Amino acid sequence: MNSFNVNETKDTRPPLVFVTGLSGAGISSTMKILEDLGYSTFDNFPLFLLTELLEREAEADRPVAVAVDTRAREFDPIALMSRINEIKEQGIFQVKTFFMVADESVLLKRYTETRRRHPLARDRSVGDGIAAEKSLLFPLKHEAGYVIDTSDYSTHDLRRVVEGYAGGLLLGKMNVTVMSFSYRHGLPREADLVIDVRFLRNPNWEAALKEKTGLDQDVQDFVKGDDVYSDFFEITKKFLDILVPRYRSEGKSYLTIAFGCTGGRHRSVTLAEEIGQYLKTNNLPVQMHHREIKSVS
Repeated sequence: MNSFNVNETKDTRPPLVFVTGLSGAGISSTMKILEDLGYSTFDNFPLFLLTELLEREAEADRPVAVAVDTRAREFDPIALMSRINEIKEQGIFQVKTFFMVADESVLLKRYTETRRRHPLARDRSVGDGIAAEKSLLFPLKHEAGYVIDTSDYSTHDLRRVVEGYAGGLLLGKMNVTVMSFSYRHGLPREADLVIDVRFLRNPNWEAALKEKTGLDQDVQDFVKGDDVYSDFFEITKKFLDILVPRYRSEGKSYLTIAFGCTGGRHRSVTLAEEIGQYLKTNNLPVQMHHREIKSVS
């Protein structure tokens, strides 16, 4: 029997997501996405009111998202970590922490464009505020369940990733994204598993295939015609047969498997599509994302 189909006990506890991290990294946008998913959202929430809030929400048996960050007066990351651990021990909610980050250059650009004041830079530069915030939040980042780096994300990318994490908690099963990408444009920051398929023969050098993608049948046929393709595909399936159930048993709600090639349009797309179909036949919620051809399904 395929290991993907082994019966598992669904966690019926309502999800509780804490959203925190660096100012300007997408905390408020993440809260809006969670609200769209059906979470009761509480942005910039004071920690001392948390007990009363969660007692009420537990009675309602609904998913909750709480943003707690340096905008709050007397924000204390150590106190927040302690409170989160206490709530986990109570066992009433599925508790996860989303820690939002972005590169310093990206944060500086966002603050310049919006002309907003950094919460820790009231009497100094934005750069100083970012550095102080990173230092303050380092222990919290280290303990967070999910670190979401939004440096390269569009609004759509952020929604896709947050819905993957938070939607998996709602479903009680692991959401999977299978994606393709180009090494030329950098590794996808959200990838859990990265598989390089640049060893396969490249349709880019065939004039009739160059402008097509791995979504086209003739490109797929060309890639699959490589002598090692069949063996590699079977090995990859066996590899995932082992890893996916283990990730799921560890409580992971979202897994991203990324296939990379030189241009991100032919070989990686072909492998991603075939592996995506394999995972779907094994009763996993799968989302496809082809980064370089802007195709998401």
